[in-house]
Parts: sequence; structure tokens; C-alpha cells
Amino acid sequence: MARIICIANQKGGVGKTTTAINLAVALAKAAQRTLLIDLDPQCNATTGLDLAPTDRHPLVLQQSLREAIQTTAIEGLDLLPGSRSFQDVETLASDDQPQPQAAVLQSHLERGMAGYDFVLIDCPPSVGKLTQTALAASTEVLMPIQCEYFAMEGLTQMIQVIRGVMQQKPDRLAFGGIVLTMHDPRLELTAEVEEEVRDFFGEVVFDTVVPRDVLVSEAPSHGRSVIDHAPRSRGARAYIELCMEVLERD
Repeated sequence: MARIICIANQKGGVGKTTTAINLAVALAKAAQRTLLIDLDPQCNATTGLDLAPTDRHPLVLQQSLREAIQTTAIEGLDLLPGSRSFQDVETLASDDQPQPQAAVLQSHLERGMAGYDFVLIDCPPSVGKLTQTALAASTEVLMPIQCEYFAMEGLTQMIQVIRGVMQQKPDRLAFGGIVLTMHDPRLELTAEVEEEVRDFFGEVVFDTVVPRDVLVSEAPSHGRSVIDHAPRSRGARAYIELCMEVLERD
């Protein structure tokens, strides 16, 4: 069975989608057959890989996901594109269905994802129903945390949501880890945030930190990961090291 990793944080601008794209690319380059699912209505994971959002989200259509999955320019990496349709977002997050959407998504993953080693789900920046649906369908959750003043703000709420899903799905969802992003060792604030996060969460926090690197921010405008856009950059090296840590935690 594939490792299904939900990449989530209730705050925007923490490097969530950037992490989803670059980790997916790194895994594919490490010979891991990988699928990236774009559940964020902003569809940045889709456009960041130089593909177009769909008019309707594949997860709400009565069709095989295999028909909707698109290949990317990266060998071994496929994408289930996102949709900006408000109607589809509401449907995906709705409980007013004969079958809960979490069960539908999990069923899709179990039936249609044969052959993948990793499935990464890029979630919207919230703790709403759409994120909870993705968590319930996943085996792990990976949380990027920005090394900024408000890094811990609202984190308690996110942890409560994750624990709630873990209680509903015993022995399915695990805390895959926390990755510190936008790390600048020159700033005293960065050191303070890192110390606080590592003291509180311990070994759950990845050793790898993602540096503040303009090339990481620049890469999506070219429809590429930083690993392809600037392979010798600090950001590219960090995401490759994060990939190695994820593989080691299997």
C-alpha cells in the first residue's frame, strides 16, 4: 500500500504547496512512483508543475481517477489536478452526502492508486472539512511550519484536528513529521522559533530545515520545482535531504 501523506497547515504562506511540489519531485527522482493530489482550490500545486486546473474536480466526477490523472514533465510523478470550482470544493467538504467524502476519497485511493509508492495530498490552508477529509484518507500528516513570529499561532487547533482524526481512525493516521521552512540562521527569531518547536515536538521535527531562498519562491513561476529550476541551490538541497528523511522514516 502507498504511503499517503497529507501536507497540511491552517496558516497560508508557510511553504505548504512548495513543500508538496518539491517533495513529490524529489521522491520521483529517487525512483519512488509518486502521485500528487491537488485539493487546494487555489490550484497552486497544479500550476506549479506547469499544468492547468480542471473545470470540475476529478474526485467529484463519476469516473475512474486513472482517467483524470495527468503525467508531468518529471518521470515517475503524476498529478491529479485541482479545480477552482466553488461547487466542487463544497461537495468535497460536505457531510450531506449518502457516503461521507472522506470515505469516498479513501475508496478512490485504495482502488485507483495501485502502483504508487507515495501519494501526497496538498490541502487548503485551513482546518476545515476539506482538510479533515484529506487527513481521514491519509496514512501520515506532514506539517510545514514557517520560522516566523506567528509560527505557533493556531497550531493547537491544527493538532486538535489531527488528534480527532487519529481517534476516529485508530492505527491509520500517523504524525509523519514537522518541517521548518523559510529558515534564516542569521536571524535570532529563527533560532528562537526552531528551539521552541523542537523542544515541544521533539523527534517529530525533521532534522532538515528549508532555508529562505529566493530561488524556491521563483521556481513555480517557471512551472518547475526548485530541484529542476536551480538544482545547486540551498533550497533544492534541502528538499532532497527532506526526501531522504521521509524515506528513512518508512
